[in-house]
Amino acid sequence: MPAPASKRILWKGAIAFGLVHIPIALHSATQNQSIDFDWLDRRSMEPVGYKRINKVTGEEIDREDIVKGVEYEDGEYVVVEPDEIAAAYPRTTQTVEIEAFVPLDDIPFVYLERPYYVAPINKGAKVYALLREVLAESRLAGLAKVVIQTKQHLALLFSCGPVLILNLLRWGDEVRDWSALNLPEKDSKALGLSQKELTMARQLIKDMTVEWEPEHYTDSFREQVMQLIQDKVEAGETTTVSQPESEEEPTGSARIYDLTEMLQRSLKGRQNSGAKKGTTQGSKTDDTDEEEDASATSKRNTKTSRAKKSNASKVEGSSSATSKTGKRSAASKKVSKTASKTVKSATKSARTAKKTTKTASSGKGSTPSGKAARKKAA
Repeated sequence: MPAPASKRILWKGAIAFGLVHIPIALHSATQNQSIDFDWLDRRSMEPVGYKRINKVTGEEIDREDIVKGVEYEDGEYVVVEPDEIAAAYPRTTQTVEIEAFVPLDDIPFVYLERPYYVAPINKGAKVYALLREVLAESRLAGLAKVVIQTKQHLALLFSCGPVLILNLLRWGDEVRDWSALNLPEKDSKALGLSQKELTMARQLIKDMTVEWEPEHYTDSFREQVMQLIQDKVEAGETTTVSQPESEEEPTGSARIYDLTEMLQRSLKGRQNSGAKKGTTQGSKTDDTDEEEDASATSKRNTKTSRAKKSNASKVEGSSSATSKTGKRSAASKKVSKTASKTVKSATKSARTAKKTTKTASSGKGSTPSGKAARKKAA
């Protein structure tokens, strides 16, 4: 079964010969079906990659430190810079320039390298069909030059059924000469071949001649390996490959880590500060300081209790006035509850203030400031 067709355009241009101009697009005519085996570390099932290694030091080097060089003698190189290479690139014309037409049978298959399907674009169908029919009738092929990307190619344009094929060719100096091989001569008489042997060979070849049906011929190695893979998948014999982590750490996890560390340090600082405060309060201080703190505390508590009592009395008055009117709404209930809580809180604060005042007045001290503080507290 042939590989699926590809509509992806690889190259756009035109076929030109004489005054004829045919706009075309190139599509891939082949598909690589070889099995892609990845390298894995058997011990950890991690992918194995490639690195740029200095062959002398064994150290990995950066791409920026790599230059291209051509060895012209043993150990002697000529370094060619990227701008010098770019200057040698052929001029791109986006044209399949046909230079001549040659008999198709005169081109040895060894020169054929890579085929592309040619399809017409931009209303070039009529001229495309005209060239296709003429090449099919004459069994000729157009010999052309074309620049694809940055590389110049020699190409052969010929008709194949409903499509024109542009097959890139190997240059003449890329095909090895066979004259050095020990090959028999083409003269059958000189070789001693009899007519009977030739007839039998012709008959055998004729009996084995069939029509070309490529779907009947498959890659047995690929089929067996793919079947083996399918069987292992169905049996659950699969392995998870650990993909390498990116070099850059995610910003979110880094922030969380820093925040956690900062919180821990802050908590430790607060704990140490609290321990120091407890030690200071538990230590002995001067009588004067105790009396001043006690008097200051009693003043604050007394003012607080008076303020709360005043607020409580206001709230009680408001509550009683509300009850006399006979309006028992949900709002008045909430006010009454709040008033009672405030009164209890004020009473509790007053009791605490009295205890604090007594404690302050009973403290020992002989300094003038301590006596004054006790009098004010009383």
